[in-house]
Amino acid sequence: MTQLPAALASEATALWAGFRDAADSKAIAVPRDDGAKAAIQTSLALSRFVAQTALRHPDILADLMTTGDLFRSGSTGDRYDRFRTFAGNRPAASSVPDTAPAVEGLSKADFDRLLRGFRHREMVRIAIRDLSGLADLGITLRDLSDLADLCLRQAHDYLDNTLCNQWGTPVDASGNRQRLVILGMGKLGAHELNFSSDIDLIFSYPEDGETQGGAKVITNEEFFVRLCRNLIQTIGATTAEGFVFRVDTRLRPFGESGPLVLSFQRMEGYYETHGREWERYALIKARAVAGDVSAGQRLLKSLKPFVYRRYLDYNAFESLRDMKQRISVEVQSKRLQDNIKLGPGGIREIEFFGQMFQLIRGGVEPELQTRPILEVIDQLVANQYIPPPTGDDLKEAYIFLRMVENRIQAYADRQSHRLPQAPDEQFKLAAAMNFNSWAAFCESLDRRRKKIHGHFNALLAGSETKEDRSKATEDAIGKLSAVWQNVLEPSQCLTILEAAGFSDPAKALKMIDELRGDAVLRPMSALGRDRLAKIMPLLLTASGVTERPQQVLQRLFDLIRSICRRTAYLSLLYEYPATMRHLVRLFESSPWITSLLCRHPVLLDEMLDSRSLYQPPGRGSLTRELRARLAAIPEDDVEQQLETLRVFKQTNLLRVAASDITSVLPLMKVSDHLSDIAEVILSEVVDMSWYYLAAKHGTPVCSLGGKACDRGFAVIAYGKLGGLELGYGSDLDLVFLHAAAPGDTRGGKRPIDNAMFYTRLGQRVLHILTTHTPAGILYETDMRLRPSGDSGMLVSHIEGFRSYQLEDAWTWEHQALIRARAVTGDAAVQDKFGQIRKEVLCRRREKNQLRKEVAAMRQRLRAAQLPAEKSGFDIKQDAGGIVDIEFIVQYLILKHAHSSPEITHWTDNVRQLQELSRHGVLKQRRAFMLRRSYLILRAMSHRLNLRGLPARVESRRFEDLRRLVQQYWRQHLT
Repeated sequence: MTQLPAALASEATALWAGFRDAADSKAIAVPRDDGAKAAIQTSLALSRFVAQTALRHPDILADLMTTGDLFRSGSTGDRYDRFRTFAGNRPAASSVPDTAPAVEGLSKADFDRLLRGFRHREMVRIAIRDLSGLADLGITLRDLSDLADLCLRQAHDYLDNTLCNQWGTPVDASGNRQRLVILGMGKLGAHELNFSSDIDLIFSYPEDGETQGGAKVITNEEFFVRLCRNLIQTIGATTAEGFVFRVDTRLRPFGESGPLVLSFQRMEGYYETHGREWERYALIKARAVAGDVSAGQRLLKSLKPFVYRRYLDYNAFESLRDMKQRISVEVQSKRLQDNIKLGPGGIREIEFFGQMFQLIRGGVEPELQTRPILEVIDQLVANQYIPPPTGDDLKEAYIFLRMVENRIQAYADRQSHRLPQAPDEQFKLAAAMNFNSWAAFCESLDRRRKKIHGHFNALLAGSETKEDRSKATEDAIGKLSAVWQNVLEPSQCLTILEAAGFSDPAKALKMIDELRGDAVLRPMSALGRDRLAKIMPLLLTASGVTERPQQVLQRLFDLIRSICRRTAYLSLLYEYPATMRHLVRLFESSPWITSLLCRHPVLLDEMLDSRSLYQPPGRGSLTRELRARLAAIPEDDVEQQLETLRVFKQTNLLRVAASDITSVLPLMKVSDHLSDIAEVILSEVVDMSWYYLAAKHGTPVCSLGGKACDRGFAVIAYGKLGGLELGYGSDLDLVFLHAAAPGDTRGGKRPIDNAMFYTRLGQRVLHILTTHTPAGILYETDMRLRPSGDSGMLVSHIEGFRSYQLEDAWTWEHQALIRARAVTGDAAVQDKFGQIRKEVLCRRREKNQLRKEVAAMRQRLRAAQLPAEKSGFDIKQDAGGIVDIEFIVQYLILKHAHSSPEITHWTDNVRQLQELSRHGVLKQRRAFMLRRSYLILRAMSHRLNLRGLPARVESRRFEDLRRLVQQYWRQHLT
């Protein structure tokens, strides 16, 4: 049994008392069972998901205790018995007699509720068993996978029966019944599903044919497409009761653009003709999980020659090297240190290690044709492909990481692979892993990950070949055209490329060859190929004269891949040479711009006018532009409105970035423009959401200080937007406030409670901001700074916000409030927020306690953000960096605001330092030096960000500056 530290033990006792009170209030009997009580108490303290369930649905925990299900590992029979029992205990639908079988006769809505209710019960059961130590990792992963199997099978059978009643039974040419095959991929296929995982599915069916016995004949394909769509909606849609499992079907043939379901013949033909190495990798873990399982097993057997070659497949080395390189590049280019799945030494690296051997050797060694990764590692050791210590490292780390993954996700039933940042969550995760401190847990985690990353890096070592570099003399468009047309000997090509300015002509030639043979170019029309042939020597010429020709060429080729089927864009590049010059100039400076244009080629249109490209519009012009774009869209075309918002954002980001790279705008102005873009979008999103809800429910009644408000809703920006320091990829830290009066909305067809109106308003704003469309999302949004964080109300009443800030908020929340400002919404609510902010910040504080709390928070933040082993200077988090300066400023404001309220006026660090100097809190020279240091470090971080690099420089950079900041830190905060 997991042992809780004293601090959590008392919390567990209090939560247990809350559960008992909730049960008593609903007249729910809680049996006396000390073993179950201990397990539940442990889980209550370690999982907000379990704790919330205990208060909202005490019947679930009481039932788990009464039935003894907490102590059953769960066979297949037990699992289905639990489902039948649960289905029998459901509230009967009005049209279904109580004597009806468990599922038969249920309406679709009742069936959806049944599945979600059962899923919730089982997830609570599994979470308690896992967190309390009643189940080991293997049992937990198996239970989660079996739960997904059961839900898929129940949903399939229910929906298949419904469709057969409507359209008839699908049969083949001989009249044999045809059933859907559902293949579980990835962790589901290997019985390794984690607590809050997507389920990756591929659909198929044995034979083509038609339905018979229905009111109308349809093809088997039509029938199964309907069935698959219904299944995805039934399992994956989020309703008031939640969802069952998120469903991902992108691993199917041809990916998202491919058919949702294929016959066996077409499935086999696809893999034979079009199958790629990564699809072999994906199919290693495939398993028939629902529908016609025996037919699914036949299908997988027929695909086995594609997955496992009948020889030692050394041809896979190249593709595996590419896959390994992509993993390494992703780890290096993204901040994945705290991601236990994708980061260095994470779960993915362990899985790649084992599956590499499976792809190469699995065809001649059937014992490697197993799905669970731990079994694969055992086989590798048994066959002496890896030494036992390596196998031990891999297995120990895998078990540890998967346990961490489950505990992170079980905390809030939320899909995440990142280590928590909040100290409370860190403490609970450490406790759940039986560590007495976060530092001890991190040390153990880092030690394991370092070993795994070392083993991963050693894979395929020594197999890479160095490309020869040739030298030559001459540069001409005609010769470069001949290089593209592939009519010269390789040595001639190398000579021409070197003369064109390529320092590594062999690499450039390889890139050309790869593009020429890329599958994405095959469907091009003759016209498109002709246009590409015309622009290719121009691209080569333009790249060759840059400082980093190979890098620029690769970025241009990435763009070509994204636009090759859009011949209009190829013509644009040919007909408007200035556009190409702009591209080369921007691509050389910023991989971020490259990525933006490759993802959204529509932005190439912006290249035509250099005046607008390098002169981003001001706030007023942005507002007018966006409103004009939205006014041209029908009010009911929500999808197009979302797309327009996203294109507007991307267009203006490009304008700012182009001006930034070419030094038209200084850093402070860049942040101002990016903030303006975000605020204009937020304002329009709030308006769109308001009108949508008001049309349905009427307008809410709201008031402040006894006076009626306009709309009674405001958006408060914290963090980078609040501090006017927004970057190109910054999240939005937001808090929503309202001023609802008691009662219901007025004037709508379906009035609702005023407070509920504002909750739905906040939900819709978030939905618009974060929904994925072909043009991406608007902004990643973080709402954790609202009162009580993730457990708090999405939209807080303004007076409740005031009470929380004055009575319950932590010092770090007051630090965050220093950088908070209202950015859109009702003027009265915005003004009230400003008053509350000033009132909170200007409270007198005990100086020593304040210093200790601010310093402690800084230390925790540094420990959480910085990797255990690092080199160089982290501009933001290392001692003497940006965050130290921010904390010094925040400490001084909280310390002196009671006597100098004016220092709380601004939310950005630069003007805060000016105010601290103006009011005598900081000496003028010290404020100047801090401000100067801050701007220098921000500028460097910003430049690195645009270049796609982490905010880290060599250790010797900024030594004097850092020493000065550290001196000020010691003087104020130690």
